[in-house]
Amino acid sequence: MAYSFEPVGVVHSCFHEKFAIPRQPSLAAAARGVIELLAPYDKPEALAGLEHVSHLWLLFVFHAAPSGPDYLRVRPPRLGGNQRVGVFASRSTHRPNPLGQSVVRLDAVEPGKLLISGIDLLDGTPILDIKPYVPYADHVADARNDMASSAPALVPVAWKPAAWQSAREHALRLQQPVIELIEQCLAQDPKPAYQQPGPEREYGVRFWDLNVRWHYPQAGCIQVLVVEKQPTAKA
Repeated sequence: MAYSFEPVGVVHSCFHEKFAIPRQPSLAAAARGVIELLAPYDKPEALAGLEHVSHLWLLFVFHAAPSGPDYLRVRPPRLGGNQRVGVFASRSTHRPNPLGQSVVRLDAVEPGKLLISGIDLLDGTPILDIKPYVPYADHVADARNDMASSAPALVPVAWKPAAWQSAREHALRLQQPVIELIEQCLAQDPKPAYQQPGPEREYGVRFWDLNVRWHYPQAGCIQVLVVEKQPTAKA
């Protein structure tokens, strides 16, 4: 039996690349986005009651990740990126069907829009459904997952002075918590766990319209080198 679904909205996110997106929601509180609701779900009657809700379940499409029966076994980052487990034992983006779910904070409701934070969603993510988080039912006090029993340890993040000043200026321009976003995402050490780079190797990612570059001056430490605006594409 085949099913088809139409999105109820699309996410405009601070994350414009898959690299460095937090591997779970709520790990970077400064990660913000907007759900632009699509007709007919952009009408006020579809949003009535959300003023009583602090968090939402989002059901969405992994639109930039391959899925299907080729991914019966996957390599979770929490296991170092080299150990394989069954797809149903992981939250890998490679799914039988390209479906994901995340709990996010609802910061504000505006006409046709939901402002959200603590996200792990790539820009352009299609949203299939939105449901309220219900604390007494959705929180399971005695739940366990022995492969991911606690949040990953954070890596200290330092700054080149010029990079910090540039991030501060862009934060004012964008009216977004740029410094906090960079620190919260990089502290989770987005590089593959099996890589042990020297200080000469640089990494980069795009947040909002910014290019961010960093390196590892020594093991277990990150330094932000450059924060600069993405060049405007020429016509």
